[in-house]
Amino acid sequence: MTQRAAQRLPRLALILFCAAYVIPGLFGRDPWRNADITAFGYMVNLAEGRSAWFFPTVAGLPSDTALLPYWLGAVFVKLLGPWLGAPLAARIPFALLLVASLALVWYSSYHLARTEAAQPLPFAFGGEADPVDYARAIADGALLAVIATLGLLLLGHETTPELAQLASVSLYLYALSATPFRGWAPRAAVLVALPALAASGAPTVALALGLVGMGVCRYSGHVPAHRFVPWIALGTVLGAIAAWALGAWGWRLSGYASAKDWLSLGRLFLWFLWPAWLLAVWTLWRWRRHLLQHHIAVPLGCVAVSAVACIAMGGWDRALMLALPPLAVLASFALPTLQRSTAAAIDWFSVFFFSICALIIWVVYAAMQTGVPRQPAANVARLVPGFMPSFSLPAFAFASAATVAWLWLVKWRTGRHRHALWKSLVLPASGVALCWLLLMTLWLPLLDYARSYRTLVERIARHVPRDACMAAVDLPRGQLVALEYLGGWRVDALTVPQASRCEYLLRLEPRSKPKPPLADWTLVARERRPNDRDEQTAIYRRPAP
Repeated sequence: MTQRAAQRLPRLALILFCAAYVIPGLFGRDPWRNADITAFGYMVNLAEGRSAWFFPTVAGLPSDTALLPYWLGAVFVKLLGPWLGAPLAARIPFALLLVASLALVWYSSYHLARTEAAQPLPFAFGGEADPVDYARAIADGALLAVIATLGLLLLGHETTPELAQLASVSLYLYALSATPFRGWAPRAAVLVALPALAASGAPTVALALGLVGMGVCRYSGHVPAHRFVPWIALGTVLGAIAAWALGAWGWRLSGYASAKDWLSLGRLFLWFLWPAWLLAVWTLWRWRRHLLQHHIAVPLGCVAVSAVACIAMGGWDRALMLALPPLAVLASFALPTLQRSTAAAIDWFSVFFFSICALIIWVVYAAMQTGVPRQPAANVARLVPGFMPSFSLPAFAFASAATVAWLWLVKWRTGRHRHALWKSLVLPASGVALCWLLLMTLWLPLLDYARSYRTLVERIARHVPRDACMAAVDLPRGQLVALEYLGGWRVDALTVPQASRCEYLLRLEPRSKPKPPLADWTLVARERRPNDRDEQTAIYRRPAP
């Protein structure tokens, strides 16, 4: 490995990569349906005093056991909500957790690459890469790998407990990686990471990671790592105590009924971990005789725990997300041995795939603004009826600048042979960041209209006064949060309709076969979200005595 190949990615470019990945989607939108708005509901209820801090609720329904992320979001809502608004205030700590995860991936790779077994062989007459420069180049590649991974794109920008779990796993990965070179930092990290992971709703994963970490440090053959085993054991015990104190222990196992379920699991692994899994497999092949070396065993053990958790939970993508930081670290060690033809294939695939994606985003945006081409405009009107596009000059400027930067980057990468180790991951990472930025600027009004409950709440408000009490039957928790936060109604999801004292009642029904009207209630209307083809919300009112 030559010194020229170990050149690091310019720091300004690295910061811009991370900014283009983290910041889009932070501003200018409502909490989106399902997990995003559900977690936000627990946070805002805690901040506004409508729930006890150890028993967060939404419409009377208790939360899961991931209390630490809810507390974190609630504190930010309480402190910054009056100035920034509750949705943005709740997103800020989770954006910081994403930044922390990216930084910890970099430092984990850096320390692992500095171990003696990970260093390249020296040349007979000198000129080999400096060990520190080589480690920095590997770390740059790991950071680009995690940004390029498709599975992190949407889940990493939500306000959910899984992002706190991701940061905790990244911190634990750093603790195992840095123990040969740092003193107190890895010890403090492991004592924080495992209890934080347990308090964020993943105590079993925390226990498994602790056990695997002790085995890796004991048998990896790295003497400084042997002395770290008692600290991992202490962190594991603290995690178990935290889970017990918060009542977080529980099983969420799910089986597989048919071969179709297993095929679905395989597809999840293929696209969710792309392209990091491809490089990770190459790493394992090249290091197949040295899998117990510290720089391979540490990330491999963490990936194995997350993969097993995903499989045991029926192919849950949020469990698989915890494998992304160690998988990116594992993928980075494939870069020194990557053949030129493979690197070229990755580059050209990235150029064509992300350029086509960016072109589609621009064409649909032009159709929304001008009506030309007519077919994309008609598709938008059909799929999202009622949406009225608006033009934003700042969004257009940011999207244009990102597209120009992408074209320049493609020209730079394909213009001549580049020697840096991280060169093969520049286009995949920048392509993902480009498409995310374009979606969160050009398409943000469309996506917000389609994925928010605001339109449904406005339609319900035409039939229900803002200060009314409403009972809820079969409504998802995200919709309950929207009714409470966006609508300002008092919602009761615990009491059965017959015993409810509320004047109004909402019930979820299939559109294809509406349910028969409830006894002792008068049907007022049926409303639905604009792009919801399957379900509708029936609004009932208690008849006057």
